[in-house]
Amino acid sequence: MVKASNKKDVWLAVSWSVIALYFIFLLYPLFTLLKQSVIADNHFTLSAFKEFFSKTYYVETIFNSLKVSLLTTLVTLIIGVPLAYFYQMYEIKGKSLLQVLIILCSMSAPFIGAYSWIVLLGRNGIITKLIKTLTGIQVGSIYGFKGILLVLSLQLFPLVFLYLCGALKNIDNSLLEASENMGCSGVSRFFTIVIPLCMPTIIAATLLVFMRAFADFGTPLLIGEGYQTFPVIIYNSYFAETGSDHTFGAAVSVIAILITTIIFLVQRYINNRNRFSMNALHSIERKQAKGIFKIIINLYCWFVVILSFLPQVYVMYSSFQNTSGKLFVKGYSLKSYKFAFSHLKKAIPNTFLIGIVALALVIVLAILIAYLVVRRSSAANKIIDTISMVPYIIPGSVVGIALVLGFNKGPLKLTGTAMIMIIALIIRRIPYTIRSSVAVLQQIPMSIEEAAISLGASKMRTFFTITVPMMGNGILSGAILSWVTIITELSTAIILYNLNTITLTLAVYTYVSRGNYGIAAAYATILTVTTIISLLVYMKVTGNKEVAL
Repeated sequence: MVKASNKKDVWLAVSWSVIALYFIFLLYPLFTLLKQSVIADNHFTLSAFKEFFSKTYYVETIFNSLKVSLLTTLVTLIIGVPLAYFYQMYEIKGKSLLQVLIILCSMSAPFIGAYSWIVLLGRNGIITKLIKTLTGIQVGSIYGFKGILLVLSLQLFPLVFLYLCGALKNIDNSLLEASENMGCSGVSRFFTIVIPLCMPTIIAATLLVFMRAFADFGTPLLIGEGYQTFPVIIYNSYFAETGSDHTFGAAVSVIAILITTIIFLVQRYINNRNRFSMNALHSIERKQAKGIFKIIINLYCWFVVILSFLPQVYVMYSSFQNTSGKLFVKGYSLKSYKFAFSHLKKAIPNTFLIGIVALALVIVLAILIAYLVVRRSSAANKIIDTISMVPYIIPGSVVGIALVLGFNKGPLKLTGTAMIMIIALIIRRIPYTIRSSVAVLQQIPMSIEEAAISLGASKMRTFFTITVPMMGNGILSGAILSWVTIITELSTAIILYNLNTITLTLAVYTYVSRGNYGIAAAYATILTVTTIISLLVYMKVTGNKEVAL
């Protein structure tokens, strides 16, 4: 009996250790942020909040961000849902390449697409000048609200696509066959059968796109011009306007948390009312489309993907153009790459070192937390499950500011170190890995673990030798996708980095903001190649030719 109690104590110790980590590295910084927002000169005050809401300029940025996020979400649904439906229901020419390109579209930092569209559709952009030369028509500017909407929509629709692909795989083909036998087919079947069955997934994808669009500040910072959004105000208020007095910046961050929390709770309420599960005994089999419909769906799929991938193609192309200072000149060379590798020598190794350490810790912690949540239900583990979702609803810039305030002095001074960037990446990415690990673990029968224990294996040995290996494919899938998002992280890293901890994404942003587009393109191309290699490794190791969330 004592031996069994000790085994239980191992997982109890894991539970309390996880809670302690969340308290130190998440709850404490957030508490410090809240304290900073209402304390000035050692006195309680709401002056920072009053200042924010008393100025129309600040309040308008909230509505601007909500407008961008809502319309971006709508456009991504309009693009992504039909794209996923066509991809899963019909044979599309080059479908494997198509999906890889779609994933690559979603994995680059949005501001890279923003700068590419400036070069293509800016006031002196390549496409802008070409249209004017051929037709005499001056197309509208890429700057402002329309430009932000274009960039974010083309960047985020792949998330809807990947989520819907996963949902469509769980629809039983017999349901579609039955509806067709009853005369419901084509567009009617899509809206009356497919969409309702996929509604929980659509709602989940909607929240993810909305949160990503709401939190992005790189895109509006580059092409917003007069159209200011809330994340830009968070960044500027903390670093530019308040100087050494961070009360206003902290107050704006708290407002951001309140807004995103309300949005998350509304989505959760809607999702709970529409939640159900599906298991397909007979998965959907792709069919050959016929006639004009076949041409239309192939043209639609490839047009959307080529348009979305165009900025990255131009980035890779421009990385080989010859440069003179900040300007592109005639001819091609490796000058930008030589500069990239000779200067900021820390950017490339930092990207891989910080990213690999963060990814390893994300995987270990996510597996442990998933096991606690699924297999060992208790009050402590329910608290862990709730706390683990907190970073999901907090913008990256707010996480960065909270960590700076929490660890800028003793006893645990981490500001300016690589460790604080690793912690930020873990906080930002672990919710998604936990959810995917929970989903995989729920599919593993408890009887398998019980059989191993009955044969004399300890619970910890069973966990590491039986459960974890069975979760392998799911863990690897989440790891590859997490890795790509980790190495392209900007919103948190830009607040925490210094010259010693600069990464590739930060190097791209730095040189874009300075107008050194050739060097920025070289760094961006290295990131893209890393992403491609990561996806190819995933497909090779798992044997999966398709990726779904």
